[in-house]
Amino acid sequence: MTSEVEKSRGSKASLIPWGRIPWWVVIITVLGIFVGYSVLTSETYLTVISFVMVGVKLTLQTTVFAFALALVFGLLGGLGRVSKNPLFYAIATLYVEIIRGLPMLVIILYAGFVIGPWVRDATDGVFDPPMLQRAIIGLGFGYGAYLTEVYRAGIQSIHRGQMEAARSLGMTYLQAMRYVILPQAFRVILPPLVNDLSALLKDTSLISVIALADLLQMGRLYVSRTFRAFEGYNTVALLYLVMTMILSSLSRVLERRMKIAE
Repeated sequence: MTSEVEKSRGSKASLIPWGRIPWWVVIITVLGIFVGYSVLTSETYLTVISFVMVGVKLTLQTTVFAFALALVFGLLGGLGRVSKNPLFYAIATLYVEIIRGLPMLVIILYAGFVIGPWVRDATDGVFDPPMLQRAIIGLGFGYGAYLTEVYRAGIQSIHRGQMEAARSLGMTYLQAMRYVILPQAFRVILPPLVNDLSALLKDTSLISVIALADLLQMGRLYVSRTFRAFEGYNTVALLYLVMTMILSSLSRVLERRMKIAE
């Protein structure tokens, strides 16, 4: 009788799928509630948040415009990487190999203090891009090389028969790419694009080296004024973490929807 009771208890206990519970989500949720409560009930943290909000806006603005520019560079580079034109292919490959071999910080410094002054001198001061525009161009040009490979992989994942069928219907190469290949490839590369957007968001912290008031720079400014490094950098780290976690969650949602659609 006792053994039967124990078996029934064991069978009921086994009904709970402990192995399927996403414990990392539970841990992050608990920590998030604890940290959120600690921050929202602290006047010091609220002061820091209000101080760095200008930097948050600049960080998000830089991320959006730089990523839009990177999408354009990446698309052109991706088309070049799958092109049968030797010149177009060589230019795209050279772009990818050189830019991916350089640190993003070097690219930003180059855009800010080399390309910007060169454009100003070449146009006799008629066109002198502000430092923010230089930073956006640097980030967009740098990340465009990484998105080039994402586009290339997405385009090559589409069966060649799709292109042959489109060409047999009388479409040109560009029309087939626009109406047949790229729409299908975009569904494949959408989750990786969101991941690169998250990485770009974190790399916007590098623009603080060219004296732009982004989130990190505003945090450093608060610390230099108040000497409260613990609260200042904690707030900066927390805000970056919140923004990147939102994008990571978006990426997982997109991946699930892509699998369901397939």
